[in-house]
Amino acid sequence: ASLPKAPVEVRRVPPTIQAGAPGGYYQNASLDGSRPAIYYINLRDTFDRPKFGLATLTHHEAVPGHHLQVSLALESEQIPLIRRRGFFSGYSEGWALYAEQLADEMGMYEGDPLGQVGYLQSLLFRATRLVVDSGMHAKRWSREKATDYLIATTGIARGRSQGEIDRYTVWPGQACSYKIGHTVWTRLRDEAKTRPGYTPKGFHSVLLKGAMPLAILERVVRRTGAGA
Repeated sequence: ASLPKAPVEVRRVPPTIQAGAPGGYYQNASLDGSRPAIYYINLRDTFDRPKFGLATLTHHEAVPGHHLQVSLALESEQIPLIRRRGFFSGYSEGWALYAEQLADEMGMYEGDPLGQVGYLQSLLFRATRLVVDSGMHAKRWSREKATDYLIATTGIARGRSQGEIDRYTVWPGQACSYKIGHTVWTRLRDEAKTRPGYTPKGFHSVLLKGAMPLAILERVVRRTGAGA
């Protein structure tokens, strides 16, 4: 199986920066192996980020999400260093959101109905981002209207919702990359399933080629017949 050599550790977001940090984030291992990969969890306010969403956050940030995607590229012997270090938000965040779906398909939420709710809320959250991001930057929605829409649609607490909206106001389009990327990853897998010899492992082997723009990912998967 294609698995990263680098381990991943779970650590708390340092209290000195937690007020402005997201709910969780991933830091890749060092190239020389002297430092492991780290999955940081923000514990500033567990009301804003309830425990039932933790499993999905972990699948997104660690395994099979960012850690699998980033580390396999870093350790790949098939591509040059500049490609091993590459980042494209639609590809990387799309993979991590697809990884949340993959975890559900693998049965990771069996016997955990609240965990299933956390997964479904996560998907709804990323779809809602498409509306509020484009609402503010293309439709001239106010900050308050976007926040109220996010709360009403997802049920996420106001503190976290407001922080998310403030992030989108200064980073147009990035929030859209998650669901757009997820849509491409799932569509390509659906296509791959129709080809003879399809296996999930064969499809996921495209990770060894490193991050790339979504349009290039589509061409690579279709040209190489990834999946078989």
